[in-house]
Amino acid sequence: MDMPEGPYVLLYHDCSEVVYVPGSERPFKLSEYKKEVGKPYARITFFICLEKHYKRVDDTSDSDSEIVITTRSTAKFNQADTLRKLVPVVPAVAVEGFHASASVPKKNTTNNADCIVGSDEELDFCDQDSVASSVDSSAEDMFIDDMDPILDRRPSSDLYLPEEDYDSKDALQHRKRLCLSSAEGGDRKSENGFYWTETEKWQSSDEADVEPPLLVFTPNQNPGPQILPNRCSSALQFFQLLFPKSMFQTIAGYTNSYAAKYEERKGKLWNFISQSDMKSYVALVIYMGMFRCSSLSDYWSESQHFSLSFPAKIMSYRKFLSISIVLHLSESREDEKNILKKGTAGYERLGKIQPLYQVIRESCKSYFHPFQNITIVERMVKPQAGTGLKQSLKSRSPNMGFKLFALTDCTCGYTWDFFVYEGKSCASRSEGLSYETVMALVDENMLGSGYKLFVDKFYTSPTLFTDLLDKKVLACGPVWPNRTGYPKSVKNKLLSNAPRGTMRWIRQDKLLFVEWKDSREVQMCSSFHKAYEGDTVQRKVRQDAHRTLEEIPVPAVVLDYSKNMEAVDSSDCVTEHFRAIHKPKKWYQCMFYHFLDIAVENAFIMQELVTKENGHADSAAGRKCFLQSCVT
Repeated sequence: MDMPEGPYVLLYHDCSEVVYVPGSERPFKLSEYKKEVGKPYARITFFICLEKHYKRVDDTSDSDSEIVITTRSTAKFNQADTLRKLVPVVPAVAVEGFHASASVPKKNTTNNADCIVGSDEELDFCDQDSVASSVDSSAEDMFIDDMDPILDRRPSSDLYLPEEDYDSKDALQHRKRLCLSSAEGGDRKSENGFYWTETEKWQSSDEADVEPPLLVFTPNQNPGPQILPNRCSSALQFFQLLFPKSMFQTIAGYTNSYAAKYEERKGKLWNFISQSDMKSYVALVIYMGMFRCSSLSDYWSESQHFSLSFPAKIMSYRKFLSISIVLHLSESREDEKNILKKGTAGYERLGKIQPLYQVIRESCKSYFHPFQNITIVERMVKPQAGTGLKQSLKSRSPNMGFKLFALTDCTCGYTWDFFVYEGKSCASRSEGLSYETVMALVDENMLGSGYKLFVDKFYTSPTLFTDLLDKKVLACGPVWPNRTGYPKSVKNKLLSNAPRGTMRWIRQDKLLFVEWKDSREVQMCSSFHKAYEGDTVQRKVRQDAHRTLEEIPVPAVVLDYSKNMEAVDSSDCVTEHFRAIHKPKKWYQCMFYHFLDIAVENAFIMQELVTKENGHADSAAGRKCFLQSCVT
C-alpha cells in the first residue's frame, strides 16, 4: 500500500504508544510482549500512525475527515470502531501478523521505544508456496480458532454493515427488509438444505422427548487386537507388529544414502550404519523418553555420581548424534525428482515421510479393530525447521507445528488411523475441512455399522451427522451456535442469566439440539441421545456468600460425551514422549518421532488388552515396564 513518509508511532489496541511492556516499566520487546499476552506472533496486532498526527490529536476539530482502518478480516470492524472513537483523526493502518521477518527491518526509535516495524513486504511473511500457512487469510484464522470457514459464520454482512454505510439509503431498506422477514415468520431454508421454523419452540427438561431408534452394533471384525494368541508374548513383539523389522533396514538404507552425499559435500566419509545400529538408535530414543536429562550429552556423562551407564553401552554419543543429524526416511533420488515437480499437481508434499507413514498407518489398522465408541482428535507435532505444512492448534499451544487428524478408540485410546494435514489447497472446498476429515477417517466398509462417533466443535454439524446416519454411524458432540443448520428459533431459548442446570432442547428430523447452563452455556448436537433421562451432576452453587454442593440436572449427551473423551485425552498426552530432548532441524525427522510415539503407545495398549483377555489382568506390567522391555 502507498504510505506517506514517516516518522511513525507504534500503538497498542487502546491507542497508547508502544514504549513499555504493558503493566511494567520494562522497555518494549516483542518477545516479552508475546509472553505477556500469551499469543503466537501471527496473532499479535499493532497499529501505526504518523507521529505528527498522533501528537496533535488534542488540537483537532470535528470537521476532520473520518479515518479508514484497513484490515483483512471483517471480524475487525469492532476494533476499527473503537479506534475511531478514541483517536478520531489519526490516519492509522492495522498491521496484522506482526512478527520478526527474515529480511532487514526498519527500526522505529520514537521515544526510545525498543521495537521493530517492518515494511509491507516484510510483514507479509507467508511463503507463496506455503499453502498451509495459518495467517494468510481470514479462513485460516478461523481454522486456528477451531472453526470451519465453510460451515461457521462470522458476523454476517447481511446483518452488520460497515459504519460508513449504515445510514445510507440502501442500508435503511436492507434493515427494513430484515424486520419484515422476521415479522412474517414461517419456514426458512438454510444453505445446507435444513429447514427451520421461526415459530418452533425450545423445550424444557420436564417436557418428554422421543427415544431415537438405535442402530445395531455390527463391526466387521471382533473389536480389540487382531493377532494370533501365540504370536506375541513380549513387549518387543507387540512393538514390531506396528514398527516391523524390515522398516529398520529400510530407514538405515535411506539414511546411508543421504548421509553419504551430505558428508561428501563437506569432504568427509560416512561410516555406514546397519540394521542393528538403527535398532540401537530407536532403543536409546525410547530410553531417553523414560529418563529425562537437561541435555542430550548428559546421557553420556562420565560423572562419578550423576552418570547413566546404559547409553554408553549401546552406542557412543558421537554416533548417536551423527544419526540424529542425517536421519532420513525416503530415497534421496526420489526426493530430487519430487523437488523438480514443485509447483505442479504431481508434487508430493509428504514425499519425505511417505514410506514410514504408510507402513505405520496400515499396521495400526491391521492389528486392531475399534470398539463401538470412537472419536477424532487433532494432534500437533512441533518442529524446529521452517516448512509450508505448519499449522497452529490454538487451544494446545501458541507454537506452530504439523497438524494431524487421528481416529481414536474411546475405550482404550488406541490410534486406529490418522493423516497429516497438507494445507487448504489439498482439502475440498465443497463441505469444509471438518466434514472431509471425518468422512476420510470414518470408513464404514472397514469398521462396520452402529459405531458412535464423539467429536468436538470443529467437526460437529447437522450436515455431517445426517450423512453419517446414512453410513449407519451415530454421532454427537458440542456445536457452535452460529454453525450452518443450527436452530434459529428464539422462543423459550436458554437465557444467559439462567440458573445452573437449566436445559432447553429441540429436535429437528433425526437430530437433537440441546442447550444447557453450567458455568457457561453448552450447546450439543446428537443423533442417538434422548434430551433428558433424569441424570444429575454435583456442582458448587453460591448461596448466601457460601458455596454448597448441589445436584443439578444434566443432559444425557453431555454426560456421555465427557465420559468417552477422558480416555482419549490421557492417551493424547503420551504422544509427545520422545521429542523433549530431540529437537530436529528437519520436519520429516519430527514426524519420525511422532510415528514412533504412535507405535509405542498402540503396542502398549494391545499388550494390556491381550493380557486381560487371557485372564491375567493382575499381571499387567504398566507403561514403564513395557518400555523397559522394548529397550532391553
